[in-house]
Amino acid sequence: MAEKKSEFWGWIRAIIVAVIVTLVIQTFVITSFVVSGESMEPTTYNGERFIVNKLSYRLGEPERFDLIVFKADENADYIKRVIGLPGDTIRYEDDVLYVNDEAVPEPFLEEVVAANGSDWAYTEDYELSGEVPEGYVFVLGDNRNNSLDSRRIGPVKMDDIIGKVGLRFWPLNKMGFME
Repeated sequence: MAEKKSEFWGWIRAIIVAVIVTLVIQTFVITSFVVSGESMEPTTYNGERFIVNKLSYRLGEPERFDLIVFKADENADYIKRVIGLPGDTIRYEDDVLYVNDEAVPEPFLEEVVAANGSDWAYTEDYELSGEVPEGYVFVLGDNRNNSLDSRRIGPVKMDDIIGKVGLRFWPLNKMGFME
């Protein structure tokens, strides 16, 4: 009887330790994120699931073209692409991104822009008034004509960034690390 009681308490301790370790990892290291909507197509699609690295920006700064998840408001987290960093000037003209008045290629969009032809602007002309403020990033969805992003909500505070998108784990046939 004492042996069964000891085994029972051993299992309880193991479960408690596992729950604590899981909570610590989800609070400080990684979390999962489910894409909701079409704003990042063709890079990500509604319902896809990702692991988000919460440590990446505690140890470093966002880089241009990183995919990030950030707190958009009390009820919603968004996935977007970092386009502008603090101090950058941003504009789009004739479907070309200019950062600090230099044309910057967006290789992740080349295929979809080419498929739509030259008669149609994938990204409407836009110019950020002033520079991206210190402590903020300028983000866009890859589906430029169907994205609620910095063009409407303004630059995103770095403190609101949850983390960098890392591994796509659903659907299984698309599993892999995001670039």
